[in-house]
Amino acid sequence: MRQAKPLIQSLAFAMAAGAIAAATPALAQEARIAAVNSERILRDSQPAKAAQVKLEQEFSKRDRELQDMAQKIKGMADKLDKDTAVLADADRQRRQRELADLDREFQRKQREFREDLNQRRNEELAQVLERANRVIRQIAEQRKYDLIVQEAVYVNPRIDITDDVMKALNAGGK
Repeated sequence: MRQAKPLIQSLAFAMAAGAIAAATPALAQEARIAAVNSERILRDSQPAKAAQVKLEQEFSKRDRELQDMAQKIKGMADKLDKDTAVLADADRQRRQRELADLDREFQRKQREFREDLNQRRNEELAQVLERANRVIRQIAEQRKYDLIVQEAVYVNPRIDITDDVMKALNAGGK
């Protein structure tokens, strides 16, 4: 019986060695990795540019109104500064109150404008990113990539497929 124990150990060792030998070709197989610069896609692709134009058209009227309101406030402030010496206290206080009220309204409208613009920009960029991710998945499947990284500190140009993704996005976005 004592001889059976070394035999079992030898058999277990042989099986483990066989399993390692069988797994070695799989481990030796090189993983296919690529990288994509998402920031560049969100800035330079045709769908991203189209989204930017859409946002500019959507918000240009409100932006002009805010600019006009800012000019009006500046004009009122300049006139008040110029007229302060000759105005009666009641008139000066009334105009200061009007100016302060208008400035508060301007600040509120400006804050709402920024919030609305940011929300819409996020919605549009999310759509672009969703389309880009679909294209990236298609490229990964076609070229049999194991991993595609979108955010990296450094990317060797050899594995950067951003241009390919942009071409596919631009072709589908027209």
